[in-house]
Amino acid sequence: MAAFPPGLEARAVNVIRGLAMDAPHQARSGHQGTAMAMAPLAHVLWTRILRYDADDPAWPDRDRFVLSAGHASILLYSMLHLTGQGLALDDLRDFRQWGSRTPGHPEAGCTPGVEVTTGPLGQGIANAAGMAMAERWLRHRFGAEVCDHRVFALCSDGDLSEGISHEAASLAGHQGLDRLICVYDDNRITIDGPADLALSDDAALRFAAYGWHVVDLGEASEDLDALEAGIRKAMATEGAPSLIIVRSHIAYPSPGQTDNHEAHGYSLFDEEIAATKAVMGLPADKTFHTPAEVVEAYWAAGRRGASERADWRRRVKALGAQRLEYEACLAGRGLPGWADKLPSWTAGQSMATRKASSICLNAVADAVPGLWAGAADLTGNTGTSLSGAEPLGPAHPAGRQLYFGIREHAMGAVLNGAALHGGVVPIGGTFLVFSDYMRPAVRLAALSEAHSVFVWSHDSVGVGEDGPTHQPVEHVMSLRAIPGLRVFRPADGNEVAQAWRLAVDLDGPSAMILTRQNVPTLEGTATSDGVVRGAYTLADCANPDVILVGTGSEVSVCMEAAAVLGHRGIAARVVSMPCWELYAAQAPDYQDSVLLPGVPKVSVEAGVTLGWERWVDLPLGIDRFGASAPGSVVLDKLGMNPTDVAARAASLAEGGKPPR
Repeated sequence: MAAFPPGLEARAVNVIRGLAMDAPHQARSGHQGTAMAMAPLAHVLWTRILRYDADDPAWPDRDRFVLSAGHASILLYSMLHLTGQGLALDDLRDFRQWGSRTPGHPEAGCTPGVEVTTGPLGQGIANAAGMAMAERWLRHRFGAEVCDHRVFALCSDGDLSEGISHEAASLAGHQGLDRLICVYDDNRITIDGPADLALSDDAALRFAAYGWHVVDLGEASEDLDALEAGIRKAMATEGAPSLIIVRSHIAYPSPGQTDNHEAHGYSLFDEEIAATKAVMGLPADKTFHTPAEVVEAYWAAGRRGASERADWRRRVKALGAQRLEYEACLAGRGLPGWADKLPSWTAGQSMATRKASSICLNAVADAVPGLWAGAADLTGNTGTSLSGAEPLGPAHPAGRQLYFGIREHAMGAVLNGAALHGGVVPIGGTFLVFSDYMRPAVRLAALSEAHSVFVWSHDSVGVGEDGPTHQPVEHVMSLRAIPGLRVFRPADGNEVAQAWRLAVDLDGPSAMILTRQNVPTLEGTATSDGVVRGAYTLADCANPDVILVGTGSEVSVCMEAAAVLGHRGIAARVVSMPCWELYAAQAPDYQDSVLLPGVPKVSVEAGVTLGWERWVDLPLGIDRFGASAPGSVVLDKLGMNPTDVAARAASLAEGGKPPR
């Protein structure tokens, strides 16, 4: 039922369109046309469809709205302002300005009511799929009394052109996510010109083939009742996600810019804005025009869910024994004392860190009730298999084992959507070399501080015979370049366990970089809590002549090289540096206590050396692609062995030029 008095809705839609023109015009930057065309849809969603309470934009059982077409951010900001979700009119006036809460593309954590960070096209569709998976899981785990909502997304031609949308749509169809409803703004416009310059897909047939329910509304973008009917038809569909296709006209009702590809961006200036406002019956001489009666009606619409939220709170309190688990899930944390279940290993044991990681996950799965784990067709290989867990899907909607298939692009964004939805700690794995497929999603995880965990195994040329196509060399360093991403490369199982404790307990995303090959458990890693500081002294000596800094499998190489140096009368300290980001956050005094000023330092890591100059005098690594041969042979041939490391460290310690 419409919350607006009769006759006011058309005027309200035009107010949205006025804001969609004025804010970008004031900023001299932005995207006006899509927001103008989709104003009727936004009005219908926020006044007739969405279940939310503007007084608590973070209510866990609210409906979610994902603006996959993030360039139309002013549309979302206008609705958040009009419905009273914390954005003032001055925030719209500050659109795209330094420090504003209305950035150029929506950013989770910056603006109340923005669910996910969108902009790179296609990511939002996959985020929405992850949210729908999380909603279904929580509903079946704890009951519809505390979780019963839907996920809506608005996407564009650009979203459906990007490959990630194909992966996400295929996965969502396979999962039967009937709480997921995507509206496709079929405006047939791209930046270069008409979409048919490069796109001739039949979206309806494609999505039907993916197992979606398709509602084609045709030329209904201005018909509020038809839009509502189409959405409600999708809401009534069971067993499949829905795609609603709406043929719209970008920049409507602009006399000079409607259906013009330039309207994708900032193309409506003073005269055209005035002419468009005249068509809509808005005062041409006023900017950011929000008449009181329209604001009051939207404000009331924003509070339609207040009683539902109050009822929900009472039901949560009545959960009884499940409440502790439910609250741990919502927080994305473990139950009290969960980390005590993490295993440890004694020095001398040999095990791949991917195997140690698997043991850790299975040890704590019951104590971290929201933990999901899975991979892109490499579940066993990456150590992301949960023993005895049902596969999450239509047959087991409360399952905890994820199977993404060969869909790394979508996997990363699905993890982010699930994490930002809340209620789960999602873990997804693949080989490190394929992290390139996931990079846009990983970057957005860091930008939005999503509590996603990325497991990347087979972390070096130690992969072996598969050769350079599967042997990562530049990947660890490229991931460290992403601000806000914690990159763990643990030396052995004990460091793996510490890294998992931090990945669960800390906010934001983490990356686990794990070996395929066995590595020795080192003396001191079980008793040290050094991972939390990012780097620590693993083996020390009086008055060291050189410091060897290793990560991952190369820490054991450093230990052996230190012994070789000792036989030559050169005292070496060995430092394990499992996480650059945590070490960089330590106080200078601690940093200096580990990497002693004035003492020559050598890093050893089986990857590119770019960046190590930040910490050491001589970086040893692999500044080339690998080769197809047994992993131990490749590592040895490329200098990742104690003899070569000791020789180069000795030359540095003795003041000579390190041999190349």
